[in-house]
Amino acid sequence: MDEGAPTTARVREVLNRAGRVVIAEGSPDEVDSADVARIVVTGAEIAELARLLALVDGGTGDRCRCKGWPTIVVHDVEGGLLACWTLHHQSGLRGVGDCDADLRDGPALTEWLAERGLTRSREVQAMLAAQEAEADRRRLRWLQAAPAGLRDAAMAVSDPSRHDPKASSDRLRDAEARLAALVQERCPDGIERIRALLAWAGVPARESTGGLKWYDLAVQRQLLTEEHDLVLTALATRPPSPAQLDGAAELFSSHEWITAHGKELPEPVSSMVIEHIQAVGTDPMRFRMRHGYFGAERFGRTPADG
Repeated sequence: MDEGAPTTARVREVLNRAGRVVIAEGSPDEVDSADVARIVVTGAEIAELARLLALVDGGTGDRCRCKGWPTIVVHDVEGGLLACWTLHHQSGLRGVGDCDADLRDGPALTEWLAERGLTRSREVQAMLAAQEAEADRRRLRWLQAAPAGLRDAAMAVSDPSRHDPKASSDRLRDAEARLAALVQERCPDGIERIRALLAWAGVPARESTGGLKWYDLAVQRQLLTEEHDLVLTALATRPPSPAQLDGAAELFSSHEWITAHGKELPEPVSSMVIEHIQAVGTDPMRFRMRHGYFGAERFGRTPADG
């Protein structure tokens, strides 16, 4: 059954003719593997399953690129194959029509499967919830580090809905432009502005999840618009804080900075950044230092540096 839009009625029409349903915790090409957990649904439980597979009629108009799991294989009373469906992200169903369809109550289906021994979907959902909670905490730490007066504009930039691929990219660009304008307004002195941005840019360097989020890149892009010499002067004018040196290490190792200015830094900035990394740097900072960033080759390599 793959023609026309997916609907709950089409799901129930198939299940009304079912003699048994095999649900396996794997993709369709793994269904026959002995290592894949499975259950067999018969009798009244097929009607329960039909209720839990209620769809948002009409479908999403799209297809997820992953294979999907668990796989639901529907057999008639004589053992013939009626349908093969896959769940996607514990929230959608494929195989009922010409596109994927959202389940009306994905969590209820996840719990129903777990009660019958298929716990992988619930475990994945718990893992994703923990990741989302940590992402929220990381975003909050970034917001708390925002220079005075920038919190509201920073919240608009970091709003996850603005980074949603389905959302207009114009919304994110507009929010970032408003933040940049407010930074200029609140910090008109170039030296102080750069120092404030460097401290903010240093926040992701100490995050255990690693990598830069879209909102981290918004700060880095602002620093990249500042004059090269002014950035170096801002660090050399007076001793920078550890957070500012974290931000400097992130900025000077970015692809955009290196493309424009190269890996080496002039003194005294080079010495300050390298000494900071040698004392309290993260593993990624040390890795970049060992590979010639910041002019580190002038310092040689020691066992402590790797």
